[in-house]
Amino acid sequence: MVFLTYAGIFIFKMIEEALRTLRIIVVSNGKKILGSILQFFIALIWIIVTGTVISNVQDDPLKIVFYALGSLIGSYFGSTLEEKIALGSLVSMVEVNENISFSLLTALKKAKFSVTSVKGSALGKQMLMITSPRKKADEVVKIIRNFDKKAKIIEQNVRIISHRI
Repeated sequence: MVFLTYAGIFIFKMIEEALRTLRIIVVSNGKKILGSILQFFIALIWIIVTGTVISNVQDDPLKIVFYALGSLIGSYFGSTLEEKIALGSLVSMVEVNENISFSLLTALKKAKFSVTSVKGSALGKQMLMITSPRKKADEVVKIIRNFDKKAKIIEQNVRIISHRI
């Protein structure tokens, strides 16, 4: 019976932390309603788990250890899950030589990515700015690497506030 209590504390705290991590990402991507719904479940789980831990904690301090372990694993699991879901958009920036910039730009547009080209301040350089869903970040990098294996690629999370009409 005691083992089930420890397992329950660990599992529910892990779920709470994973949901908390996801909630932060969801809200930062402008999904307020989903973030609010997640917060409801986070609060519900927190009350139940915390109440279980605090109940007779002096007689069974091992509950605290399982609570902390659930928090540790849940935070890691939430971050890993968020990477898999990959909400949001990225802007990838790459500086390339002008002699390959047009071919790379064409390949990126063919793959349905939004690309803007800006003449670089260095001689013979072009800066390409590619907007993509985070889920397709690896695809963008792969296309760039096909043209320039040593290209420096900078990625930045963005929140798109307007779309083309």
